Amino acid sequence: MAEITGDQRVQEEVLEGLATAVNHRRWFVELALPYLGDNPIEIGSGLGDYAIEWAPFLQRFTATEADPDRLIALKERLSGDPNIEVRQMLLPTNEQGDYSAAVSYNVLEHIEDHVGALQSMRGLVRPGGAIVLIVPAFEFAMGPADIATGHVRRYTKKTMRAALEEAGLQVETLHYANALGLIGYYMATNVFRLMPKEGPMVKVYDTLVLPVTKAAERVVRPPFGQSVFAVARVPA
Repeated sequence: MAEITGDQRVQEEVLEGLATAVNHRRWFVELALPYLGDNPIEIGSGLGDYAIEWAPFLQRFTATEADPDRLIALKERLSGDPNIEVRQMLLPTNEQGDYSAAVSYNVLEHIEDHVGALQSMRGLVRPGGAIVLIVPAFEFAMGPADIATGHVRRYTKKTMRAALEEAGLQVETLHYANALGLIGYYMATNVFRLMPKEGPMVKVYDTLVLPVTKAAERVVRPPFGQSVFAVARVPA
């Protein structure tokens, strides 16, 4: 049986804090856009920050959330955009769909049956459509913040590829992102035992360090990163 894990209060604090990292969010918005098609579904929309950024570029967008309280807040926030549908969804699910893509950022690591969740995303997307993911990288970085927010794992490119292929998906793109972010995250959460929420460190990193990291990684893919970015296709 699927369930929502982690401390919901801590998750809210982290989501609210990361919402202030505007440059970080826009970078990850840009990564997904080429793969979303005309009618994607987002799995685990949280506060709706990514949905708001993606929706203007799309004919139709479906935002989803598993947590009932967060779902209410999400519906209220996105109610002014007629092109966005908001609904509840908890993976794994047997539901079938015809979406152009399924995009899910920092959600898969919360789900024990992550292969089942990927198979569910496959069932929601039309043949040839994309599954677009960002997940946290490297088990050594697992710390108190991960546990408090309900993470059951972190990934490498190898383990991400294995899960996608086991789910019957065809890997198209797979790389690490935000190399300096991994170092900062590890120091903040494992050494200093801080939560990644709003504060001066987040603002300084997002304003000064992130733009340099983004520019460098456009030229050279790093051998490590805070996140794994993956795109896989539903077999035609």
